[in-house]
Order: sequence, then structure tokens, then C-alpha cells
Amino acid sequence: MTNKTKNRAIVRGTALALAASVALTGTGATAAIAADRAQQAVTGGSGVNDALQREVARHVLDAGPPGYLARIDDGRRVHTLAAGVADRRTGRPITVRDQFEAGSNTKTFTAVLILQQVDRGRITLDAPVERYLPGVVPNGENITVRMLLNHSSGLFSYTGDPDFFVDMEKDPQHVYSDAELLAIAFAHEPYFPPGKGWEYSNTNYTLLGMILQKQTGKSMPALVRQRITGPLGLKHTYYADPRATNTGPGYAHGYAIKFASGTPQYTDTARWPLGGWAGAAGAMITTADDLSRFFSAVLQAKLFSRAQLKQMKTTIPFSADFPMQGGYGLGLMRHDTPCGTVWGHGGDTMGHHSTAAATENGRRTAITDATGEPADLTENPGVQRFYQAILFGADTVTACQMLGKPVPAEVLANLRGDTPATDVTK
Repeated sequence: MTNKTKNRAIVRGTALALAASVALTGTGATAAIAADRAQQAVTGGSGVNDALQREVARHVLDAGPPGYLARIDDGRRVHTLAAGVADRRTGRPITVRDQFEAGSNTKTFTAVLILQQVDRGRITLDAPVERYLPGVVPNGENITVRMLLNHSSGLFSYTGDPDFFVDMEKDPQHVYSDAELLAIAFAHEPYFPPGKGWEYSNTNYTLLGMILQKQTGKSMPALVRQRITGPLGLKHTYYADPRATNTGPGYAHGYAIKFASGTPQYTDTARWPLGGWAGAAGAMITTADDLSRFFSAVLQAKLFSRAQLKQMKTTIPFSADFPMQGGYGLGLMRHDTPCGTVWGHGGDTMGHHSTAAATENGRRTAITDATGEPADLTENPGVQRFYQAILFGADTVTACQMLGKPVPAEVLANLRGDTPATDVTK
């Protein structure tokens, strides 16, 4: 995996079930197909296979993260699983109730707050950003609020700057201001003219957070609390300002993992200021139960009007080099998985990889968190195996389990490492 590919894997926060495009060859593929048929015999092609989920957890932990949790509501029952530890220092076992960094799942929270303002007549989706943030955004008169929400603005993502994560490693406690993040982004040329393409950019959501705070006179933590977590009763979800506070039923520490030496090296990032660099693009702390309830509410229009839900689900296609099929709406992804279409988002921070997927009606959900994220900026087998097992394996298995569909053989092959890791990172 190249430096460019790795950076994109972090900043895009795809973190939904990614469909692998590798070809199956050799005895490993045969074994995967046989195992898949065995699974179908057990489940009848529907329901959550507990044995398979335990195997998923084992392969995730083998790929590096110290802990893994999953909550799958298949429409009939809720299946939960937790494996590994929440804290490598103390050895405390992780539980499915633990809080974790949700990363770019935050974008859906921010989009909800914007759409609530649209319902109130305070924001117009197709109005230029210049109206709300005069003089802040280059070419802001030609970039609309909608373009920020669906990543068609063309604005460079500050996390795509080649020095961003290098500088963070040197000074992990630095708290960036919005102005600092924008300065990094605007030092680069746009990806394309406004509305002429699609490229995931955290800069878009920094600007949306600025619009919200200027429009309402309230901080992002206050807006999330008053307009989302309070009304929904999400007692263990909050916006890190700038750090997570160890409240609630438990806290899963995240770890930046370096694989280059051959033996994984772990850095605990739990006390790093997530809100001080991810902000409105990625600062939420949550639990599996709360995140499930949130996405169910979003897809059932419990937080805004049906008209805004329709806007939110109006997607534009991902770019050709994006490793999944589907499109991006207003802070919401549509992913056409091998097992069917799911809606949601995902998130990657410096120490967590989380996923949130739901059916279109919000009645089924799948939430996962792996408490590790590759910190290497160069290609090596450990990084390759991480993405193969988790993004191209475990995440898709979870979506299929939610939908009650048999898992494709190629996905199981990725999970188990039956295909060369280099194939899935091209």
C-alpha cells in the first residue's frame, strides 16, 4: 500500500463493508467456498452466525488491533460480541458497552445539524458558502452548502497534506484551530472545480461546523447535546472537546500501530485531542448501542423532516478510485455490498476503525469498532494484512450478517488471508 493509498484510507473514513475485487485461486479459495456453504447450512442463509462472528473477531485481533466489538441487529434479535482488551496497560477486557472514537461517523451528526437548520429556514442547501462565511473560502461564491455536505466542493482535505500526520506524531497533543486546518487545506490547489467531481475531504466538514456555530451562536458540543443526543437519549455519546473524557460504562483505548519492524509497536492514543484535529469531521465519542440508535433515527427521519431525509439520501457516485460501489449523499453513504445495499458511514481515527451500517428503513443496524489503526506511512505486510482482514473482510461479513445473507467466498478469503494481501491494496 503506497503512502498516498494509506493516507486516503485514513482520511476518507470509508469504514463500511468494502467489497474486495480479488480473484480466488488455489486451495485457500476452495476452503473458503466450503466454509461458506457450511455457514449457509447452519443459518439457512439468514440470521447471525455466532461462530462466524467469533472467527471474525479472531482474525481482526490477529491483524493487530488489541480489541474488537460488534453489535448486529438483524431485525429479529441483537447479537453482540467483544474480544480482546480495552486497555493494553491494565489488561481490562473490552465489552460491547465500551465507548470508542467514532471518527468520520461524526459527519452524519454534523449533517443532521445542518439539515435541522434547513428545516428552520436558517440555511439553504444550494446557497453559496460565501453567504455564511464571507471571505473565508477561496471561490466560496461558487461552492454551495450541498457541495460541502456531499464532498463535491473540490476543496483539498487538510488530512491529505503529506506532513499532517507526520507533524501530529511529533506533537500529538497539539490542538488545531479551525483557522490552522483551513490554512493547511487552502495551501493546496482544489481537486477540481466546484461541482465537477467527488473527493472525500475533511475540510468540507470543518467549514460546516463553522457555519453551524456562527448561525446558532453555540458550540458543536452543545449543539450535539441539545439537538441530537439529548432528544434521542444517547447517554454515552458526546463531542470530544478536545479530548475524550473517560465517562460512561467503560472506555476502549485506541492504538496507533506500526508494523514496519515485523513486530507491531503500539502507541496509546486515548488521551490525544481528537476534537483538536478532527472536529466536526470526526470528534464523536459513542457506544455501539448509541450509534445504532442514532443511525436508526436518521433513516427514520426522527431528527428532521422527511423532505430532508430525501435530500440526505440523494447521492452522487463515488470517484472511480474509491474502493467501494455506491454513492455519497449529505453526510450519508450508500454502499452497494455483495449482499445488498446498506446506508451509513464509518470512521478512522489515529487509534480506531469503526463502522456503522443500516438498512434503508433503519430497522437493522451493524456497528463495529476495532481499537487499532496503522500508523506506518509506507507499504509493509502488516499494513496490507490489516486492511485485507478488516476493511475487505470483517466489515463486509458484518454487513452480510445484518442483512441475513450468506457471505461471499472472496470476502471470507480476505478475512482469513487466503488471498495475497498485496492484491487487495492495489
